[in-house]
This record gives sequence, structure tokens and C-alpha cells, in this order.
Amino acid sequence: MSIHKLSIQSYYTQATALAAEYDHGYLKPERQENLRIVEDWLPDFFSKAKVLEVACGTGYWTQFIAPAAEHIVAIDTAPETIRMARKRITNSKVSFIDGDAYELEHDIGKFNAAFAGFWFSHIPKARRREFILGLNALLEPGSKVILIDNRYVEGSSSPLTQYDAHGNTYQTRILEDGTAHRILKNFPCASEFKSLMIDLGQQCKFTSWEYFWAFEYKTPS
Repeated sequence: MSIHKLSIQSYYTQATALAAEYDHGYLKPERQENLRIVEDWLPDFFSKAKVLEVACGTGYWTQFIAPAAEHIVAIDTAPETIRMARKRITNSKVSFIDGDAYELEHDIGKFNAAFAGFWFSHIPKARRREFILGLNALLEPGSKVILIDNRYVEGSSSPLTQYDAHGNTYQTRILEDGTAHRILKNFPCASEFKSLMIDLGQQCKFTSWEYFWAFEYKTPS
């Protein structure tokens, strides 16, 4: 089987065309209890907030944040996933726009909260600081930021199939059409966030469940 090296955008664009495979990770039976916990835990952080959501994908997490927020601008780089998100979320408080997580446009406004679900794990380690700086630039001082993603759990997560010289790890994803794709997928721990956020955030907190983790911080005041 040949393995194709795709960008994250290309992979999820192709996956969307193949029966919305982007959301398959949310369907795994062993993760359901944890998912319900996180879905209930998350919305309170965004009560009446103006939220910037980065890499919204198909809107899976947007649907839980929207009822609590004052407004959400949800950004993704793949038009196909945004189309799916618009079908899933009809709440008028949500605006979906095309955008690059590394080049967030300043003209979309200022926000007092931000969220990214299942995006941070796809950021190369060398670009984590770049991403946080760009995100913080659109947030008011003291804004709450929540990042969530999945933990590596043997037997549930796709196996790690490759490592690079920069410490990044990769998985091989097989789509329904039988094609295999190498995707960057890191699994950060609390100590990595502690080092990263020394001058980028305050009141940092790392929370973990069996299958997922959450990192929260406030932008410097």
C-alpha cells in the first residue's frame, strides 16, 4: 500500500468527500463516556463570550459552545468542512469563515475567548509558539483560551508510525477508499505546555481524562 504525504488541509478535504471521515474519531464506543463529560464541561467557559474558534472542522465542538456564547467566529482552512459545519450549526450567533490558523486576519475583530478542538496535535512543535502568538494577538488581555485534544491510548488511537528529527510523531490514516496517508499527530503533555507558555499566558491549567486532555490559560494582562 502506498502512503501519501498530505497537508492537514488536503487530508481533511479528502476525508470530507469520503463520507465525513473527519468525525469518525467521535464515534468510537470506548470514548463516549469521556466525550459526554467534556461536552458538558466545556460550554461554561464561554458564557456570554465573544469567541474565536480556530480549526472548527465540521463544527462538532461549535455546537456545544454556541448556546452559551454571545457570538462565535469559527475559522477553518478547508471549505468542505466549513460546508458541513454550516449544515450542522444553524445558530445565528455563529459565523463561519475560511482562514489559516497561522495567519489569522486582524480585521475579523477582537475577542475575549478562544477555542481550538483537535487542532493543537497537528501543529509541528517548532510552530507552537507562532500559533499561540498569532491567536493571542486577536484576544483582549485576560481572555480565556481552551485547547482540547485526544491522548494517545494504545488500542484506541491510530498507532504512531514515524518520528522526525524535531520530535514530531506521525500516524498513518487509511481512508474508506483504501488510500493511506501520513499525518502529523503529536500528543503533548503538561510539562510541554509549562515550557511553552512561560511568557505567553497566565493561570495555566492542564486537565486530562482517559482519552482526552484540555489546556486552559488566560492571555497576559
